[in-house]
Amino acid sequence: MIHFATVLTLLSVLFGFKVDPPVQIEMTTNYGTIILQLSDETPLHRDNFIKLVESGTYDSLLFHRVIKDFMIQGGDTQSKYADSVSRLGSSDLPYQIPAEIVPELYHKKGVLAAARTNNPERASSSTQFYIVQGKIQNDSLLAHNEGRINKMLARHYGINDPANKPLIDSLENARTQKDSVLTKELEIRLNSILDSYWNFEKYSIPENHRLVYKSIGGTPHLDQNYTVFGEVISGLEVVDAIAAVQTNAQDRPIKEVRILRMQILQKNIAHNPNNNIGN
Repeated sequence: MIHFATVLTLLSVLFGFKVDPPVQIEMTTNYGTIILQLSDETPLHRDNFIKLVESGTYDSLLFHRVIKDFMIQGGDTQSKYADSVSRLGSSDLPYQIPAEIVPELYHKKGVLAAARTNNPERASSSTQFYIVQGKIQNDSLLAHNEGRINKMLARHYGINDPANKPLIDSLENARTQKDSVLTKELEIRLNSILDSYWNFEKYSIPENHRLVYKSIGGTPHLDQNYTVFGEVISGLEVVDAIAAVQTNAQDRPIKEVRILRMQILQKNIAHNPNNNIGN
């Protein structure tokens, strides 16, 4: 499938109209500077990120979750003034962004993606994001991760299957009533259904993605389940440096890794300021 941006480029060559470049963001951290480029194929996430950058929401926030060979995560709104023992990772602004899962945007090293809770819609956190470090893959790892992708997809489609709604509703009612015995019984039944759910199209990692995963690495098991909305175009060495810091049992860096500021380097006309999710 051809990317939207590629189509625009071809049209601009054929018909001579001006195509504005993608939005670029400069993220300055106490470990160095990272330049991010946002995708026009995920306009809700793009415009939300622009809005947060322009409002200074990210300035002085921490990278509160760092896992080497996986990713670095920031955007917890309570991290600006958090003390060294605070548990972080559960705070953002009071809205979510609808999922924009584009098959061509995948979790290669350096991509920018949206964190989220385990919600049925796969909606993204309003503020929390992660940048992938990942690791080099081989055929065995890719096969394993393809299985993980399909396991998550099975749970997603199973939970959203109307046939399972009565059981899910009963489980939520049991939890509300704090009936631990019934809750456990219904959880076992639901998990059994989800673990064997089959009524969806299985995902196969495309060959061009496999080649990239084998060359520069990434975290393929997150594909098709989390929204990727940009990538690092400069400063991958900073991502690697942050990913290598010492962390505690909660994956929080012992020494603070702080976003000093973010600013927009260029903005294109595709940006829609009326995409005011959360306003």
